[in-house]
Order: sequence, then structure tokens, then C-alpha cells
Amino acid sequence: MRFTAAVDGLAGRDLATFVQELERSGFDAAKVPDSICYPEHSESRYPYTRDGRREFLADREFLDPFVLTAAIAAVTRRLRTVVSVLKLPVRHPLLVAKQAASAAVVSDNRLVLGVGMSPWPDDYAILGIPWDGRGARFDECISILQTYLGGGFAAYHGEHFDLPSLRIKPVPDQPVPLLIGGHSRASLRRAARVGAGWSAAGCSMEELSEMLDFLTAERRRCGRQDLPFDVHVSIQHDATDPHIERLAALGVTHAAVNWSDRYAPDQGVPDLHERLERVAEFGERVVARWT
Repeated sequence: MRFTAAVDGLAGRDLATFVQELERSGFDAAKVPDSICYPEHSESRYPYTRDGRREFLADREFLDPFVLTAAIAAVTRRLRTVVSVLKLPVRHPLLVAKQAASAAVVSDNRLVLGVGMSPWPDDYAILGIPWDGRGARFDECISILQTYLGGGFAAYHGEHFDLPSLRIKPVPDQPVPLLIGGHSRASLRRAARVGAGWSAAGCSMEELSEMLDFLTAERRRCGRQDLPFDVHVSIQHDATDPHIERLAALGVTHAAVNWSDRYAPDQGVPDLHERLERVAEFGERVVARWT
């Protein structure tokens, strides 16, 4: 089991101090989220709160994940960055391939790129991307990412994208691990078929067990059961040893530690001092035991 740590809601001026403490405390990676914009008015329901409200996100700060990857790499020596997860279908995948390649190169192969489909119709409407057909668009985006991160000349002709023979340079000298996010059956099949791993959002232990069983069966059906496959699951900073041991028994490879309940509208975001205290405590109590 390896441990990553959430960096969301952290002021830019505090970034270096925080991620350096993560590295000292034995964490494997910093986990960064993705949010492009927050519409002032929306009728969309938030899928991760019981009442569907998301007003508590209006003042949260979200830095660009590729910029964060470079910034984190500049002030650490081994800490990786896990993007969890990038809203891929609302972006042009060739541009994402360029950004990911650059971030991986400057970080010396320390980028792990999680991708998913935004649950917000607002994101699609604001960025001029059709909501209908987003699954097929997502599949093409993944294919384009994997194609052009390889560095060679290639053309791509699909339903949503048509690209002439081209290449991007530079590309990293190691593949960028691609995690697939989402809990739907389609998302799990996609992760089993093309992903280097799967990134889970909040779910119960029973739901997680069921989804992992489905993933295992799908990977076997695709003939990929013997390939390396990472499973990233979120936990709270006060998670108990039995909880973490159960996750490990289920096949979870990476536990992403949240320093507060991000889906609790009434819960504030801890300041830097509180985060550093929680990092040190978790590192001593948990990380040291597993590494």
C-alpha cells in the first residue's frame, strides 16, 4: 500500500511547504483535483452530497493540475503528482497530450494522469462540447492521448476528432500512467480495457468490493489480468488500521488521504498548520508502518 495526499484547497504560497512535508513523511504522491470554472447559476445537482448542493465549492481554489505538477516537481525530489481526475472530454485531447507530456518531462516521469468524464452539463455547455455522445468522445480522447504520448508520427480519424499525421515533442521516456475514473459499469469496463489503473471517488466498502470484483472480471475478459493495475481509493486522515488493512485485502494499491471531508458542505478547509500536523501524525502512525 502506498499513500497519496490531497492538495486541493491549498493556497499557492503554501504549496512548497506542504508538499515538502509530504515527502519527508513518506508519502508517495500529491493528489491534485481538476476544476475549470464555477458557474454562478446552475440547475445541476452535485453527485457527491446528499442534497445535491454545491455552493460550498464557490470559493474553493483549484489550480491547474499540469501547472501544479511542474510546481511540485520543482520543490521535491521524488514526490509524484496524481491528477484525480482531469475532465478530459471537455478539452481537446491533443492539447492535453502536449500538457501531459511537458509535465511528465519536467517532473522526470513523476506524473500519474487520472482522467474522467465531468458530471456537470455546465462544463460541456460552457466549453461548447455536446453532452450527448460524451462516452464515445471520452474513448477517442483516451486513444489520442495514448497515441501521441508515444512520440511517433501518427494520424487519427474518428467520429469526433480527425487529425493528420503529426507528433508532439518532447515526450517522456517512460509511459504516463493513465488512471480511469468513474463508478458506472461503462467506466469500469473502460478502466479494465485501456487503463493502467482505476481511480475511485467516495463509496462504501461494500460498493468498493463489488466494483473491484467487476473490474477483476472485466480485466480477465480483456486478457489483461496479468498486467500491472493500480487502484486508488480515498480515505480520511483519521482512518483506522483495520480500515486500511481491509482496503489492502481488497486489492487497493494507493490510499489517497483527505485532510477534511471535501463533500461536507458545512466543514471548513484546514489551514496550513492543521494540514502539516495531520500529515506528520498520519506519516508516523500509518505511512511508516506500510513502507
